[in-house]
Amino acid sequence: MPNPQSRLVDVVAGVIRDARGRVLLTRRTEGRDLAGLWEFPGGKREPGETPEAALIRELHEELGIEVEPGAELIRVPQAYPDKRLVLDVREIRAWRGSARGREGQALVWAPPHKLASYAMPPADRPVVAALQQAPLYLVTPTPGADDDAWLEALSRALASGVQRVQLRAPELDEARWRRLAASAVQRCRAAKAEVLINGDAALAAALGAGLHLRAAQLREFERRPLAAGLPLAASCHDADELRAAQSLECDFAVLGSVQSTPSHPGRLGMGWEAFARLRESVSLPIYAIGGLAAHDLAQARRHGAQGIAAIRSLWPV
Repeated sequence: MPNPQSRLVDVVAGVIRDARGRVLLTRRTEGRDLAGLWEFPGGKREPGETPEAALIRELHEELGIEVEPGAELIRVPQAYPDKRLVLDVREIRAWRGSARGREGQALVWAPPHKLASYAMPPADRPVVAALQQAPLYLVTPTPGADDDAWLEALSRALASGVQRVQLRAPELDEARWRRLAASAVQRCRAAKAEVLINGDAALAAALGAGLHLRAAQLREFERRPLAAGLPLAASCHDADELRAAQSLECDFAVLGSVQSTPSHPGRLGMGWEAFARLRESVSLPIYAIGGLAAHDLAQARRHGAQGIAAIRSLWPV
């Protein structure tokens, strides 16, 4: 776990786009921590400054441009060996001037689909995920007696905008589940949604789908158990499991429960502050789960979450 006594540094950064939709990155100069890595431009917030004022000042000092900060994107808490950092990232609504590295830093305008290919500090990696990946992660409920009704509910969820799905049915007969999962994967692909199979690496491989590992499975593998190009995720409950997921090169993790849930009555959730402290220990994109719905997304992003994972609140009734 991060040392709670480490000094806390507040940093602001902006997502600046040009007329072609490319995103501006700056390279950390020699002599600084993490020299040579690419990051979203910004800097430290001074005592008494609002995040917006700090961002306006920093981007003028760094790049020589005048900016209008827009919506909050994500606040990423991240632990480093000598400090704890909170990276507060805002969209830049408008900017004027000619961006140049006034402190000797290199600049690059990166196409959005190439952002993940740039080597970045740990705190900046979840920002890329927040820009590119789905904010909602549907975990399917166990089907009832009517498979067609379950598939139609999945189609309605996809039509509502869900773009990342975990197929999960722990109580279902194996043969029935394999048939149903194959149909569900086809529907997800038709909707251009990313789809992962819970816990069954063989079924995921057979269907060409991603794999979502249960927390207990994290100890079963020494290396990534999935072909490159297919998404790998894991359910986590503590810092050790998050670090195990990161060492397996998972693309993202799910962490909770944040709040109490109907499936575990009387069990208190960890709460948002504990979620944020656990998020500090890795650079993975992390979905918050447990008693949450789509309307909790802004709250989740303020504590470093990629988005919300849920069963009931994302499944059409």
